[in-house]
Amino acid sequence: MIADQRIAVRLVAVNKSFRNGEQVTPVLNQVEFEARVGELMFVVGPSGCGKTTLLSVLCGTLDADAGEVNTLGHALHELPPREITKFRALNVGFIFQQFNLLPTLTAAENVAVPLRIQGVSSSKAIPRAKELLARVGIPEKANERPSRLSGGQQQRVAIARALVHDPALIVCDEPTSALDSVTGHQVMDLLRDTSRGSKRTVIVVTHDPRIYHYADRVAEMEDGRILRVTVPARPGTPSTN
Repeated sequence: MIADQRIAVRLVAVNKSFRNGEQVTPVLNQVEFEARVGELMFVVGPSGCGKTTLLSVLCGTLDADAGEVNTLGHALHELPPREITKFRALNVGFIFQQFNLLPTLTAAENVAVPLRIQGVSSSKAIPRAKELLARVGIPEKANERPSRLSGGQQQRVAIARALVHDPALIVCDEPTSALDSVTGHQVMDLLRDTSRGSKRTVIVVTHDPRIYHYADRVAEMEDGRILRVTVPARPGTPSTN
């Protein structure tokens, strides 16, 4: 149950196409989308329907061709690139399917990267990183490099990295598809707790039907549009809009 009905992300009539020479490929078509404060929101649909592009537009890593992109009170469609970069660094945490950890850094050093980008000293960033590794259940791995971690442990490091600068929005692209069922559920428990306890908004793009029941709401995409938004069924209850 979502206690806070404030809107964290709102897209209005958003279009996005990609150009390759003379060929133009539409990807997002008049997209209308909302996610609420404290919500764990899923975006699902077939490959190529625009899910990852939607995620990129709402957090400002891609510009929309048309429409309005309002994220955490910022009109991204009106901001210059430098301001969007600053906005992302302060407000958005990223979790990826392939973890994107730097192989030469320890787990703690990887987690500290967003703080170091902001100019926080290593003497302050590393202790904070170790606190986050303890929160995600792997304090003993702080000095290990990614090659010595399991897939689930690497994803926990990635979650800690996304949380270390206390962002209001976390975006996740296929966070469980490279994990076994047990580890995937452990990761989703962490993400659910992340949205609930801190009023963060967590938006997850996924193909993984094993985890749909974790969502507060599910936005179903097809051919670059949001077809419908539903509340997923919990055990013993029907799905509702």
